[in-house]
Order: sequence, then C-alpha cells, then structure tokens
Amino acid sequence: MNPLVTVSIPIFKCEKFIKNCLLSIKDQKYTNIEVILINDQTPDNSAVISEQFIKENQLSNWSLVNLKENSGLSVVRNEGILRAQGKYIFFVDSDDELYPDSIESLVKKAEETNAEIIMGEVQGIKIPSQEMVDVFPIYTKKDILDGNKEVFSELVNGGFAVSSWNKLILVDFLKKHNLYFTKGLYAQDSLHTFEMGLYVQKLVFLRKKTYKYYLHQESVIHNRKKIHFDNWITIAQKINSYFLRERDLFRKKLILEYLINFKAITLEMNWKAQQNEQLWKASYHAYNELSGLSFLNYLSGNYSPKLKKQDLFYRLPLSLGYRFFRWRFDR
Repeated sequence: MNPLVTVSIPIFKCEKFIKNCLLSIKDQKYTNIEVILINDQTPDNSAVISEQFIKENQLSNWSLVNLKENSGLSVVRNEGILRAQGKYIFFVDSDDELYPDSIESLVKKAEETNAEIIMGEVQGIKIPSQEMVDVFPIYTKKDILDGNKEVFSELVNGGFAVSSWNKLILVDFLKKHNLYFTKGLYAQDSLHTFEMGLYVQKLVFLRKKTYKYYLHQESVIHNRKKIHFDNWITIAQKINSYFLRERDLFRKKLILEYLINFKAITLEMNWKAQQNEQLWKASYHAYNELSGLSFLNYLSGNYSPKLKKQDLFYRLPLSLGYRFFRWRFDR
C-alpha cells in the first residue's frame, strides 16, 4: 500500500490564492494523503473559503485546525508536524500550487531511495503577467547526496534551496531529532533547513518541476521589515551557538562558513528591502558580535578568498563598514 502523506498548509491572509492552492492538492494523482489546514487566526475569509472547500468536495481526509491565537508560521509548521499521521510530510504555502503528479513522483523517489528528504524543482510564476522564471535552482550536480558530510557540505555551499516547502520529509526523522521550527521566527526556513542538515544522512533530488511558486507584491519577499531583520539576527545567533559547541573540526568549519555567508546575504537583503541606515547598522552591529574567521584562518588555505573577503567586509568598525558597504552596493 502506498504510504500516507501529510500535506500541511498555513491559512493566513491568503483569500486571493487559497482556492487554487487547494484545488491543486485535491487534484493530485496520489490519493493516499491527508491535508491539514492550520488557521493562524486569519483576519480575512481564508479560513471560511477553506472550510467551504472541504465541505463542498466532501474531503473526509482533510481537516481545518483553528489556533487559539495568532502564533506565526513557525508554530503553524510545528502543528503540522505534531498532527501528522503520514510517513512523510510536505509543506505547501497557501499562495502556491502543485503539479498533478508532484506528490506521486516525490513519494516514488523516496520509497526507491529510503532518503529522509526528497526535493523537486520549482517553477516561478510572476503575477499578473504569468511570466515563467527560474527560481530556487538546484545547483548540486549529484542526484543523491549520501552521508551527512556530503549533504551538509552541499547545503553550506549553496547547492540547494533552504525553503521548507517543496521538500518531502520523513516525519520520523523530524521527530527523532526534535527538528521543530523555532517559535517566534518569521524567516524560519533557513534555520530549520540548516538544523535538518546537521542530521540528514540522505537527500535526493527529483529533476522535474513539482512546485509552482507565485511571485506577487503580497509575498513576504517584497515586504520585509524590521521584524524580519531582527529574526535574521536571532537565526545568526543560533547558528553561532551551534558553531561554539561543535567539536568536530570539519563540521565546525562548515558551520562558520554558513554563518559568514548568512550574515553577508541578509545584510544585502536588509538594504534592498528598506534602504534604512539605522536598521542596517543595527543588524551589522549585532553580526559583528558573532564568530568570524581568526587571524590564523586568514593565513590558512582552508577558507576561500571569497569567504575571507565577506568576513572582512562585515567586521569593520560600524561607520567604516556602512560606508564601504554603500560604496560596493551603489557602484
């Protein structure tokens, strides 16, 4: 018998998109699924639309869970994991869609390989133009990453996306290693994927489109604010804590590389989102207090010249660091 798959969908301010998302789940060729819709106290009609959809289509294996208070996406994701009855869980954002054979193809690959995580390709679609664009590409050349050393190395080197959605994940793997999302974080995907990367032994790529990612002005990616920048600081601090307590030198080196890259990427996204000097400086100051390359690391050939530059650029005195960043960004 085909294993049960739990599809978890957050419900919050998505009334424009939720019906198409739900239709794409209902129309899956793979039928042994349960769908958990988690209402994070949405202020619009998203939950009403979802409830009506379940009733009208008589979907006995679908449920709408109403949280008592607005708790954020991390709590919503965790609720999906805790309630999951399936062998696998698959997160779908409420403004996105799946292809009809997405779950079927992912499960087939998972059962063939016994991997903890299976990841397909993403098709970006701009709204309202419907222009197709490439987003979140898989750079890793190998279809199967076998062994934690290989998986974690590819994660740190940017071989695949850190999004939580579009990954078929073994539920027992998450529960065994207590891999739940950190409460209170809005930008939680990069941290959770990093934490999974510390434990996963096999990650497999399915080289076909399995997820439709819609790009529109209401997406979080277009609406980042101070709370997101503060979240990034919290994530960097947590990554730093993993670095400080790691004893394996190979893993310690990789964690430090991930931290340095995370600081560089999020400082640039911070500026692109708001171009607010004070907000940028607050993040820069917080990052400056975290771990970085030592003097001996700079002399060593163990770290790339690019990483050394990134580390140096973001560890200058605050005023100099800001001026230098603006010079590099604006040129």
